[in-house]
Amino acid sequence: MPHGNHDHAPPRIMAAKPRLANDSEEGPSRLVVRHLGLRDYLPVVRTMQAFTEGRTPTTADEFWCLQHPPVFTQGLAGKPEHLLDAGNIPVVQTDRGGQITYHGPGQLVIYLLVDMRRAGLGPRAMVNLMEDAVVSLLAEYDIEGSSRPDAPGVYVGGAKIASLGLRIRRGCSYHGLSLNVDMDLRPFQRINPCGYPGLAMTQVSEMRPDCSVREIEQRILHNMVSRMAYVSLSHETNLPKS
Repeated sequence: MPHGNHDHAPPRIMAAKPRLANDSEEGPSRLVVRHLGLRDYLPVVRTMQAFTEGRTPTTADEFWCLQHPPVFTQGLAGKPEHLLDAGNIPVVQTDRGGQITYHGPGQLVIYLLVDMRRAGLGPRAMVNLMEDAVVSLLAEYDIEGSSRPDAPGVYVGGAKIASLGLRIRRGCSYHGLSLNVDMDLRPFQRINPCGYPGLAMTQVSEMRPDCSVREIEQRILHNMVSRMAYVSLSHETNLPKS
């Protein structure tokens, strides 16, 4: 029975040595990490949209770490035929890229609210950063993960373990990645995940049953922060005030 881990006390994460130029007169190299626990999908998306619309050149970037109650989300390119049988799980139309996916407890979601122009990152570089962080994380557990040029995400032995979807607005990103850690994978059988009929899904706990969402969150955050130039890091446990 998937247990997930809804303890959202901030883990300790050290900012690593910068690798990407991100400091400029327009804004400092600051990052706020929000550990949000289990949150309904729509209120979080609306808050991301409002945050992005209200950003200024000096607004700090933010990573939001959370889990969602069961929900199917249909991206901007989503086709209705990829939803096979929603059953009692709600379906939400959303403004990220990509097709349909599933979120549920035991899946770690990280939303990356990044001023990409300030960071000197294009869309492909942002996708590469997320994929590389997941692959590096899996390697820490002796799990061989890889990306595919034709289908964004991370795969283990042909099965998908992490999905990606971004929205870029006014040069800033929101949405991000979801990593299957220790969850009920059966709802993925009700859709063509990411638009691929019959795509197998997997999760970290199938190879490392002792893992937890909290531990995975700490490790992947370190991997992502180490790839960027943040020199100041702070933690919160609530959504930003609108």
